[in-house]
Amino acid sequence: MNDDDLNDDPLDAFEEGPDFDDALLEEELRRAAAILDPVPAELNRIAVEAYALFELDARIAELTFDSVVDAIPVRGAVDVPRMLTFRAGEVTVDVEVTGEGLMGQVLPPQPARIEVLSGPQSAAPALTADAMGRFSSDEAPTGPFALRLRTGAEVVVTPWLCA
Repeated sequence: MNDDDLNDDPLDAFEEGPDFDDALLEEELRRAAAILDPVPAELNRIAVEAYALFELDARIAELTFDSVVDAIPVRGAVDVPRMLTFRAGEVTVDVEVTGEGLMGQVLPPQPARIEVLSGPQSAAPALTADAMGRFSSDEAPTGPFALRLRTGAEVVVTPWLCA
């Protein structure tokens, strides 16, 4: 061993040079991570499905009222419906969620197609709002859910909430 070997920086081996390939290194690191710390299958499935729901031109509605947070509870009341109000620009959606289902209205009143998004297992049919903007479903969402409204050319998506 000579003096030059003692002064060599061990990180010099990782310096970029003409033979260094970022893509190859990245692929090797991906393979190692997949073996040593794989992404759980359920998490991967949820991520893929969440990305599939992404719509570039959808407007995200803001939750402006939630009876669980904003209303004063009535003592002794049980099975009280949850009242929600969402707003996206000029569109407001009022929703009442009960154990028997949900009902709501799009304001200003207009026809709309409403999808209740509650996960990959649910295949709830799309709801149709009438000319007065009213819609209802006999199926109550279980677990996290969101609404996707299509009003003419506009798409509005609500944030996800727990039922």
